[in-house]
Amino acid sequence: MLEKELRIIILSDGTGETAASLCKATLTQFPESHVMFSRYKNIRTPEQIEAILNEAALHHDLVAHTIVQTNLREKVFEICKTLNIRHLDLIGTAIKEFSEYFEMEPEAEPGLLHAVNQDYFDKVSAMEFTLEHDDGKNIHAIDEADVILLGVSRTSKTPLSVYLSQHGLRVINIPIINQTPLPEKIYEIDQRKIFALTIDPEALIEIRRKRLIRLGAKEHLGDYASEEKIIEEIEWATDIFKKNKRWPIFNVTNKALEETASDILKLINMRRKNNEKQV
Repeated sequence: MLEKELRIIILSDGTGETAASLCKATLTQFPESHVMFSRYKNIRTPEQIEAILNEAALHHDLVAHTIVQTNLREKVFEICKTLNIRHLDLIGTAIKEFSEYFEMEPEAEPGLLHAVNQDYFDKVSAMEFTLEHDDGKNIHAIDEADVILLGVSRTSKTPLSVYLSQHGLRVINIPIINQTPLPEKIYEIDQRKIFALTIDPEALIEIRRKRLIRLGAKEHLGDYASEEKIIEEIEWATDIFKKNKRWPIFNVTNKALEETASDILKLINMRRKNNEKQV
């Protein structure tokens, strides 16, 4: 069979990703066809459509479009009919059927799918960043973080970091170790990114003891879960927090992970709104 060469014009008032993906998926059923794609995105005026379709008519191109704005979609139909251009409306029929089913008018706002997809990818990126910077790893990238969590061991830093990353925040968590100063880089960044975690000694003793027992490491109870050592750790961390009054302190004792995360997110959102007002 002879190879068939043609060009497909992608026409969109958004990014054109939807049309391109559908066309490429369909073309897998025609492996012997060699196709060139020309994508025209962010279409906003009838004049743009007319210029593109006049060119398509000259070369007998196939036009695939995902135009959600009614007036522009009607313009595509009008010109394609006049110039006898073969075209595929990849979203108009779906919008019409959905509109009738839901008994409401569509938003007709271009680019919404791309915005949803971008939000998803941003969250994935934030989670990857967070996992790569867990427990004080790769602290050289601290400038890139949206949130820095500080606290002694077993104050829910890691699960809280992962939870916050699901909201698109890049999080670094850094353990506070007794008698060990924090890295100087922490004091050089925007201090509003830093959130301190604390816990009551009794609760921490119980958490650490249960963890060691679960791991079969009872011999380390005196090193890791003794009352004296835990009180010293918490006092050391508390002294650090007191010297840095811009760091809000969250006590995680007997609090659900979601509750602490909610408090942090509220504070972050409040700060963002205040910044927007100032601008």
